[in-house]
Amino acid sequence: MDYKKAGVDIEAGYRSVELMKADVKATMRPEVLGGIGGFSGAFSMEAARGMEKPVLLSGTDGVGTKLKLAFLMDRHDTIGIDCVAMCVNDVACAGGEPLFFLDYIACGKNVPEKIAAIVKGVAEGCRQAGAALIGGETAEHPGMMPEEEYDLAGFAVGLADERNLITGEQIKEGDLLIGIASSGVHSNGFSLVRKVFEMTRESLDTYYEELGGTLGETLLTPTKIYVKALKSVKDAGLRIKGCSHITGGGFYENIPRMLPEGIRAAVEKDSYEVPAIFRLLAKKGDIEEQMMYSTYNMGLGMVLAVAPDDRDKCLEAIRAAGETPYVVGRCAAGEKGVDIC
Repeated sequence: MDYKKAGVDIEAGYRSVELMKADVKATMRPEVLGGIGGFSGAFSMEAARGMEKPVLLSGTDGVGTKLKLAFLMDRHDTIGIDCVAMCVNDVACAGGEPLFFLDYIACGKNVPEKIAAIVKGVAEGCRQAGAALIGGETAEHPGMMPEEEYDLAGFAVGLADERNLITGEQIKEGDLLIGIASSGVHSNGFSLVRKVFEMTRESLDTYYEELGGTLGETLLTPTKIYVKALKSVKDAGLRIKGCSHITGGGFYENIPRMLPEGIRAAVEKDSYEVPAIFRLLAKKGDIEEQMMYSTYNMGLGMVLAVAPDDRDKCLEAIRAAGETPYVVGRCAAGEKGVDIC
């Protein structure tokens, strides 16, 4: 008896590392110390030089049951972008610049090419966020997970000067809400998606005219990474008073998280075009509107609160970063919360 016969293939692990090295190397920043394959990842704090009060920010998350679609479609090269996005968007939402990222893959069986494809997506997400992929772990769990399945999670660390943290404390009556378009469902609400649509390869390969592609392609579209858009607003000299990453819990849970007591947000649902996938999901599943807005991003992956005078410059800065912004509402005096009107 040996370890391989017990279900853990060490040689496959070595092969996975070799296949992913080039993608990992492409994410490196000047602050990264040492090479790939150490027991820990080292990152210089030179990025904090010149800050009055440097603050570290962290975010951790996974991809959830969206992975089920990757399994069914045997498509593993984009799911890593989702994992990075879920973490770095939270860091950026607080005013931080993502510095580095670590991933964790647990699998039933280590298939080197599959693991390398997953990490390729993670590396692409890191490149989009400007973060270095400085470490990770691939754990083979025979007997604990089906051989063809895996789970993916990650952890990001970012940096900000304390004076630049986005806290929401200064939001006041009359401030505008700027929404930034999402790429679709992102990485939340897939347990409901999988109840509405039949999860077979035939169903996922079905072409929908209104989607402009197959159901599977649309649902597997990676989560948008908003790091560059938020940095562009900051570099334009504007103050983001509040920022909400629209993830699990949709509008009703996430927008109030950025609001101070005594301020209520109003989002005008007709102020932007809701993507076709959400309309199709609501129709097929007979899902009430409030449930849609309390589960999904409904086409807005990030919502910012800014002063009215900063409106045009903020929209211009977001567009300059390649994203699509909308003025979607405003803040008013009232009980802390959000209205969709």
